Amino acid sequence: MSTTTYQMVGFLLSILGLAGCIAATGMDMWSTQDLYDNPVTSVFQYEGLWRSCVRQSSGFTECRPYFTILGLPAMLQAVRALMIVGIVLGAIGLLVSIFALKCIRIGSMEDSAKANMTLTSGIMFIISGLCAIAGVSVFANMLVTDFWMSTANMYTSMGGMVQTVQNRYTFGSALFVGWVAGGLTLIGGVMMCIACRGLVPEETNYKAVSYRPSGHSVAYNSGGFKASTGFGSNTKNKKIYNGGAHTEDEMQSHPSKYDYV
Repeated sequence: MSTTTYQMVGFLLSILGLAGCIAATGMDMWSTQDLYDNPVTSVFQYEGLWRSCVRQSSGFTECRPYFTILGLPAMLQAVRALMIVGIVLGAIGLLVSIFALKCIRIGSMEDSAKANMTLTSGIMFIISGLCAIAGVSVFANMLVTDFWMSTANMYTSMGGMVQTVQNRYTFGSALFVGWVAGGLTLIGGVMMCIACRGLVPEETNYKAVSYRPSGHSVAYNSGGFKASTGFGSNTKNKKIYNGGAHTEDEMQSHPSKYDYV
C-alpha cells in the first residue's frame, strides 16, 4: 500500500479505537452478575467504573454512583487511571494526526515536519491502545480472582453442597468493547508509524561551502624540502635542506652496507 493509504487507514482505525475506549469507560456493564446456580432471578446486578446498577424483573433500573474515592479498591482506581490516560493520549494523538495528513496542506509545511508529526501521533496511539488493553485486562483479572474465591466460599467440604447464596460477577460487555477498541488504536498507531517512513524525503540538501586555496605554495623536492611563497616576483627562496645529498669524498670515506654486495 502507498504512504497515503497507510496514513488514512491508521487514522480511521485510531478514531474508531478512541471512540470505543470512550464508550467502554462510560459503560456500566464492566461486571455482570453470574446467573448460573442463582435461584434469585428477579434482580440483576451489574457494575461499572463509576456506578453500580440493579435491574428488576419489572424493567425498572436503579443506578447508584460511587460516592467515595478512598474507599474504592486500589485496582479499580488503577483501571480508571489507565483508561483516562489512554483517552487523553489518544485525543492528543488524534489532534496531531489531523495536521499530519498528507492530503491536508497547511502553509509551507515541509514533508519532514509532517513525517515527525505522523510518527508522534503514531506513538501516542500505540501508548493509548496499550493503556486501554492493560486497564481492561487488569479488571478482568480482578473479576476472575473474585469469581473463584466466591465459588470456593459457596461450597463446603460436605459433598460440594451449596451452603449459602453469594453473588458472583463475570465479564461484562464493556470489557470486550475495551479490548477491541484498544486493539484498533494499537494497530492504527503502528500503521501511522509505518506511514512515517514514506513521508521522509529521500534527498537532503546540504549547504555548499566554497574552498579557496591559500596564497602559499609548497614545493617538494626529492633531495630536500623547499618552501616558497607566491606573493610577488621577488620571491626569496628559503634554505633548502638536502638530507639525502652527499659528496663523493663522503661516500668513499663512509661506505654503506650495499657496497659490499
